[in-house]
Amino acid sequence: MFTHKIKVALAGLALVMALPAGNAIAQNKELVVATDTAFVPFEFKQGETYTGFDIELWAAIAKQAGLKYRLQPMDFNGIIPGLQTRNIDAALAGITIRDDRKKVIDFSDPYYESGLAILVGSNNNTIKTAKDLAGKTVAVKIGTATVDYLKKNVPEAKLKLFPNIDNAFLELATGRVDAVVHDTPNVQYYAKTGGQGKVKVVGALKSGDYYGIGFPKDSKLVPVVNKALKEIKANGQYDALYEKWFGKAPSKS
Repeated sequence: MFTHKIKVALAGLALVMALPAGNAIAQNKELVVATDTAFVPFEFKQGETYTGFDIELWAAIAKQAGLKYRLQPMDFNGIIPGLQTRNIDAALAGITIRDDRKKVIDFSDPYYESGLAILVGSNNNTIKTAKDLAGKTVAVKIGTATVDYLKKNVPEAKLKLFPNIDNAFLELATGRVDAVVHDTPNVQYYAKTGGQGKVKVVGALKSGDYYGIGFPKDSKLVPVVNKALKEIKANGQYDALYEKWFGKAPSKS
């Protein structure tokens, strides 16, 4: 009888060890995955649900890795502190991978190449480059790489900070700021949709920025998610999502 119990226990242990890492994590808890409240086309609310490239990308990763989760929409400036305190297990919110952030959180492999762009009113012909922002009132989003970039490269710009980029776009539409500087895909999407005929994209400030999925330091999820990300890139799911949300296939570098 005792020998039988040992065999059963060992069989159970072998089964657990044979499970993929993602499944083991999923069995232990439902992950809390933070996302920005409004960052079109990456994450935004449509009706009563959240959608966007980041949302669908995470859904594909979670399915591939066998992870259970629930979304936690929140303002961007609360996401990194939430990861640091481990109130959040992961976050997708167009988070630029930066050295200063790497000191306090971990990142997945890059999943999107971004950059910054300048948005102005459709009749504005005076702002075309970063230098033209000197002395101008520029709307930016709190806690983003944009703020750091402008403070360093255009210190004469008068920054107006917003917790939500939609409010920054509204300020531009009503003429209370001279320009908006934000992530290129988000700016381009707005110019083609809600801002069509009212605003225009006039220039790029930098390139080579990459988005990554954020995690608390030393999270065991990082290798699990990286493996799933590679797999959905290999099987074509990533390309299909990219083309759906950005209208073209990702460039192969």
